[in-house]
Amino acid sequence: MKYKNILLDTSFFIRLLKDDDPLHPQVKEYFRTFLTEGTILWCSTISIAEYCVKGTIGELPLHNLRILPFNINHAQQAGPMARLLFEQRSNLEGVERVVIPNDAKLFAQAQSEQAIDGFATADKRCLKIYYRLAENQNMNFTIINVRNDLATELQRLL
Repeated sequence: MKYKNILLDTSFFIRLLKDDDPLHPQVKEYFRTFLTEGTILWCSTISIAEYCVKGTIGELPLHNLRILPFNINHAQQAGPMARLLFEQRSNLEGVERVVIPNDAKLFAQAQSEQAIDGFATADKRCLKIYYRLAENQNMNFTIINVRNDLATELQRLL
């Protein structure tokens, strides 16, 4: 696998930990493959906060993750990203304003951290936001759509 460091989105954790989610088996396969391949998996403190709205921190597989605190460098990167998305929000059908800042913060973390080369998500809105940002700036990481089966997605990415 070409990805050495992947930031996992909140939607990834929700589907990984919710046994009755339709994407659970698929996301579990991604998680297992990432771990088997020796990929370093990152969890943002932003995702922890989002997950804890309905879950608890103890449910997260923290022993398999590195925690990425949101810092001042990330904040400086997130501001312009959120501004761009806010200015183009009419072109982002189905994306609420409240989602934009958190996604922009997560993308800013991935963009700011040189080691991170992938961002795994199951969130359709997050994918729309990534592609909108990628139209306007060079992204230092690749989006991994875990809604696609693993073999198909890996083929697309390699």
